[in-house]
Amino acid sequence: MSHLHVIEDSDGAPAGPVIRVEHLGREYALGGETVHALRDVSLTIDPNEYVAIMGPSGSGKSTLMNLLGCLDTPTSGLYWLRGQLVPGMTDKELARARNRQIGFVFQTFNLLARSSALRNVELPLMYAGVPSVERRQRAAEALENVGLGDRIHHRPNELSGGQRQRVAIARALVNRPALILADEPTGNLDSRTGADVMNLFDELHASGQTLIVVTHDPDIAAHAARRVVFHDGEIVADEPTGRLNPRLASPSGHAPALPV
Repeated sequence: MSHLHVIEDSDGAPAGPVIRVEHLGREYALGGETVHALRDVSLTIDPNEYVAIMGPSGSGKSTLMNLLGCLDTPTSGLYWLRGQLVPGMTDKELARARNRQIGFVFQTFNLLARSSALRNVELPLMYAGVPSVERRQRAAEALENVGLGDRIHHRPNELSGGQRQRVAIARALVNRPALILADEPTGNLDSRTGADVMNLFDELHASGQTLIVVTHDPDIAAHAARRVVFHDGEIVADEPTGRLNPRLASPSGHAPALPV
């Protein structure tokens, strides 16, 4: 049986929030009109927080995720990722931040259909220039950690939906990122498989990983310890869910490795 291990920071990150945004705004020109997708958003997310971003379609939650993931740039305001100011980064610096600091998990898995699970998980390491032997070793370990050690040579069409999402999670974890950003991670899964994936997210949180999950589903959001709700591009609620951080609840401050 595989076990998740405590997430270790390989980059020697400075102490302080993983994310800090101040007065963030994003506007789009649409048909001669200006659409205010985000309005004056300020938010701080500390290491090992588990945050659910909620809101109806058009509320700004996906726009915020694109900004936090360095996939888009704000019209106004400031954004620090692990103490580094993101607006003003060059394209090369943004690409490096996306690859090294952030792990993405998407609703549609975004796997290469003709590549094995191992090869899919290796991709971020290839972009980072990791040597092939280390790359394969780390990718295999990441798949083992999400319970797919016996599926490393299977292609996506040979895996179930839940297994494909686990491959995507292993790929997100393989670079040991500061932050996992998940966009509706159970949206293409049945309820039982979705629950299994969310249990894996719970274990990642217990291991020390910082998680942000964008969702419209209150049951998914209930796994997080904090809920941030958007409406018309603004934060209308930012509150604890009542779910304890397992590391803080443990007398030692460390959650035990949990089976996948």
